[in-house]
Amino acid sequence: MAVGTLYKMILLYTAKVILLTGLLFIQNMESFTRFTGDKAAQYQHILAQATQICTHENNLIAVMANLSALLSQQFGWLWTGFYLVDEAANSLVLGPFQGPLACTRIPFGKGVCGTAWAEARSVVVPDVHAFPGHIACSALSESEVVVPCLGRDGEVKAVLDIDSDVFNDFTEEDAANLEQLCALLKEKF
Repeated sequence: MAVGTLYKMILLYTAKVILLTGLLFIQNMESFTRFTGDKAAQYQHILAQATQICTHENNLIAVMANLSALLSQQFGWLWTGFYLVDEAANSLVLGPFQGPLACTRIPFGKGVCGTAWAEARSVVVPDVHAFPGHIACSALSESEVVVPCLGRDGEVKAVLDIDSDVFNDFTEEDAANLEQLCALLKEKF
């Protein structure tokens, strides 16, 4: 057998393995069921799935869309999604999300999302009505957590915003786990 023919056979076999791996991953995502257990176990389960999502897709918007859906399906929060940094407009612009209609743009340093961006840190808000300058995209929101997503250069490229219709629904444990999830996006920016 010629070297060129063998090389083509190896490439074809490799392509089939990659295709099958991708199809198995897609099939697993289509059959998602909510994981039960304590919050730490739920996050461990979610982070494993999020790693697979980030490994099998390079498109940032597609990954963010699936991460939003994954978190929404698991935890059932009111609103789960991303805002992306628009440097030219000095604002965050709405990205992929799950939930009711949302604010399209949030100025730098304004509201919980703008604060997380400006300070490059996670912000946990037990009662959004007590947060100075809170931007009410939904009257149903009672608590919120926002986590910055950093790029390879260490700059904030987006924020993950999660709202709940329950007061005091988020803790530092949520923020720490969501920071791990956002770190998976670092190479996508």
